[in-house]
This record gives sequence, C-alpha cells and structure tokens, in this order.
Amino acid sequence: MTATPELKVAQQQAIHASGWGQPFRFLQPHNLAFWVYLLGVGGGTLTMLQYFSSGAEFYSSALTGGIVLFGLYLVPWLLLLRHQNRFTAQPASLLATGFIWGGIAATFWIALPANNALLAIWTKVGGTSFAQNWAAGLTAPINEEFAKAIGLVLLIGLAPRLVRSAYDGFIIGAYIGLGFQVFEDVLYVYNGATQVYGVDQLGSSLKMFLIRGAAGIVSHALFSAIFCAGLMWILGRSGERKILRGVLTLLAAMIFHGAWDDMSGLSNGSALRSIVFPFLIALIELSALFYVLRHAARQERSWIRELLAPEVESGIVDPPLLDAVSGLRADRKKYRKLLRNRARARHTIEAASDLAREIAKADGADTRRVDHARSELRRVRET
Repeated sequence: MTATPELKVAQQQAIHASGWGQPFRFLQPHNLAFWVYLLGVGGGTLTMLQYFSSGAEFYSSALTGGIVLFGLYLVPWLLLLRHQNRFTAQPASLLATGFIWGGIAATFWIALPANNALLAIWTKVGGTSFAQNWAAGLTAPINEEFAKAIGLVLLIGLAPRLVRSAYDGFIIGAYIGLGFQVFEDVLYVYNGATQVYGVDQLGSSLKMFLIRGAAGIVSHALFSAIFCAGLMWILGRSGERKILRGVLTLLAAMIFHGAWDDMSGLSNGSALRSIVFPFLIALIELSALFYVLRHAARQERSWIRELLAPEVESGIVDPPLLDAVSGLRADRKKYRKLLRNRARARHTIEAASDLAREIAKADGADTRRVDHARSELRRVRET
C-alpha cells in the first residue's frame, strides 16, 4: 500500500526540519565558528598543560589516579546519554566535539581564569567570611554556564541543520557539561593532592572520586542540559520559540548550580541542614530535569510520528508501536505490557527506530538500506 501524498509531504518536512540524517563535518575553514572553536580548545589545552606541568612529576600518582577513576566514571554516563539520544539522534562526532569544548575550552580557557578573577572581587567586596560561604555560588553559575553554552552556539554555527530543537540543546548540553564535569573532577583530584603536599596521593584520589562522583549525579551535565535547552527555546530555531520558558529554564539551571556550590552557606553551620539540604536540592533538580526533558522532547516526538506516518499507513508500523517509538517511558512500558514480552518489545522498538533513522538518512526515499530495515522490522514483529 502506497502512502498518500499528504503523509509523504509531512514526512519530508519533518526530515528537513529536524536535520536528522545529515552528516556532521567538523573541518570548515571558511566558517568563523570553526576558528573560534579551535581558538578555545587550543587556548584551553595550553592553559591545562601549564597548570599541570609544574607539579605533574611530583603529583603523578594523584593525576594518574584521577584520570583512570574518572575515565571509568565516564562509561556509565555515556551509556545513559546514548540511551537518551534516541529522538532524531545527534551524530557521535558532533557530541564528541561538544564534550571536548566542555572539558578543555570551557574549563581551562574560560572558567578557570574567570572564576579566579571574580572570586577575588567577591573577597574584596564582602570579606573573607562572605566569600567562603557565598562567592562560589555567585561566580560559577555565571562563568561556567555561559562558558559551556558558548559551545552550543558554536555547534549551531558548525551544524545549523542538525542543532534545531530544545531537545538537541538538552542532549548536546549534557555532553558539554559532562566534559566540563570530568575534566574539573581531575583538576580537583590534582588540587587535593597539592593541598596535602603529595601525602597518600592514591588515597586522596579515591576520596575525591567518591565525593565528586556522588555529587556528579546532579552536577554539570544536569546544569548544562537544562541551561542549553532553555537557550534553544529562546532561539526558537525549530519554530518552538518560548522566550519566557527559556529564560526561566536558564535561571533555574543557574540557581541549581549556585545552591550546590553554596551548600555550606545555606547550611549555616547546622549539621542537620548539611545532611538534609543536599538530598532536598538533588530531588528538586532531578524533578526539574525530567520536566525540562519531557517538554523539550515534544517537538522531536512530533517529528518521529510524521516521519513514520507513511509506514503506519502501509502496515509496517502499527499505532501502538508508533506510540512507543515516539513516546516517553510510560508509552514504552505500555507497549511491553501489550506484547507481554519485554525482550520482544525492546527489539521491536529498536527495529522501528532503526527504520526511522534509515528513512531520515535516505531523505524519505526507498533505498536498499530502508528496505532492509523494513524487512528486519517485519521479521522481529513476526517472530
């Protein structure tokens, strides 16, 4: 059964609006964004080497331990974000480009010198006690969030057809924030070793890993995902411009960041508050994260439905499967209950997602790869 012309037109519009299937090309000598990116990463690399070179030999155990521990810590994060990158998925090369900006340029080229300068200003303005309690929360949300968001703006310049929606901002922001988080954590391990003059470097590395690793669940990846989704709502590149929502989302990310950095000031010396507040703030942040994720994914979910609508009409995809592929966790759970087989439901959803990706790459044409994806979906559904 051939799809109606109206559905094919809507499919084409969804493919072009989302940019799904477009390749990412990093090397663009005629693009100013490419040179700004190189400047940031190059400057960050030089600053990083200068920072570590003075004591790298003496503190090599701590530095190595930090790199290994947080390198392993990176693995489950990448698996989690790969699972989230399912609606009109971004290319791995683009996400890696964002990760590098967050880890090197945002951390060492912008945030490190900017934080030191602003912290010194707060100390002069409010005194040592004020700076100790509140300066970090008044400094990092400004310098660090905007430093990371610059990476998103540069990726828009490098891949304007790929970076379109608030969901794109959410996913790319999470990768940029994750890069910042991992590199900053290694920096904390190194600084911690210098503060104890190199005593028990592996032990101090492990202690810092446990502290920063636990806090990392609601740290830079979360802040940047929320912040960059808000920035994309303000820009409205996919026709979903929501300025008020975008501004409130930016402010929420900065408030969360500031509250986390000023935990000692908020606790005000109370042992009970110092225990309760981190869990309370983490709960609020995670609730906000899922709220932003749910709303940011609306446009992408609409594109998926339009892209697969001709397949529904031809009987390749049935309506419950379309709901599961384009829906949220509750929709996938409902589909698993319908099939009464978790493994079969997972394979069917994956096969339908593969078909959608191949259709996008083929720009809606019936290519050999699209036909193969259709046959795989039929095979899985008939098994």
